[in-house]
Amino acid sequence: MTATTLVIGESVLDVVGGDERPGGSAVNVAVALARLGRPVRLATAYADDPAGEVIARHLQEAGVELAGDPHVLGRTPRAEAVIDATGAASYTFDIGWRLPTVPDESAHVVHVTSLAPLLDPGAAEVLALVERIAPTTCLTYDVNLRPAITGTRAQVLERVLRTASAATFVKASDEDLVALWPDRSAGESASALLALPGGPVAVIVTHGAEGASWHACSGPDWSTGGVHAQPVAVVDTIGAGDTFAAALVDHLWPLLGAGARDRLAALGPQEWSAALTYAARVAAVTVGRLGADPPTRAEVGVSP
Repeated sequence: MTATTLVIGESVLDVVGGDERPGGSAVNVAVALARLGRPVRLATAYADDPAGEVIARHLQEAGVELAGDPHVLGRTPRAEAVIDATGAASYTFDIGWRLPTVPDESAHVVHVTSLAPLLDPGAAEVLALVERIAPTTCLTYDVNLRPAITGTRAQVLERVLRTASAATFVKASDEDLVALWPDRSAGESASALLALPGGPVAVIVTHGAEGASWHACSGPDWSTGGVHAQPVAVVDTIGAGDTFAAALVDHLWPLLGAGARDRLAALGPQEWSAALTYAARVAAVTVGRLGADPPTRAEVGVSP
């Protein structure tokens, strides 16, 4: 059986300056992985409406396979984006989320992102799936918090911690971590996630234009370090974090699958630095283009 990634999360039609573009964290990750040449299935939700057709066509063109029937919503989620002078986006959301029926098939890695474990009514099904498969499956989790939709109340924090506890590695932005734990630094929060009982062996934190850092278990010790962002003329930052997460999965692909925890725990600073440098390089291409438009393998210029 071909090794695949199962990506779980929302689809969203982004509206930027009147232009409609397919998006949503899970869609962006799935498309990025497919363009990098990785087989990927997507468990997502949208409606059988014109906006859903835009998303469906985008996924088909990228070569993303649907893991289940996505038509489980009455209308396709939308996000109105406003881009500021630095290229950063702020959003107004009209979002719904349900988990479609996903066939019980094995995957090389399962990637859960953003609203999937947080937004009802789909969150309960995602959390149940995550905790069922975690003992035998490599699970990666991108927090990608949307406080405007979910808030940061105790239930949201509890769900973040439940998902992170089941994950092999976690990716988050410094803004995610500060929103969840405003009384401590992003680094302190990353270390706390790393210390969760039975939790991730690595936490990767993105810092926007300042680059990215890792916090990883390495045998009995912890390894920490960081890399600089790649120089780029910023067009907008839509999809940058999603591309970074997909590129991490792509770079670490040979180490994922069954037994990934032991293999990732054996990585040292040089290997983590290489992984984050690659992810930053791939994400920089997306930042330099309009919308969530991740690069192909040929554009990155690196063999898998």
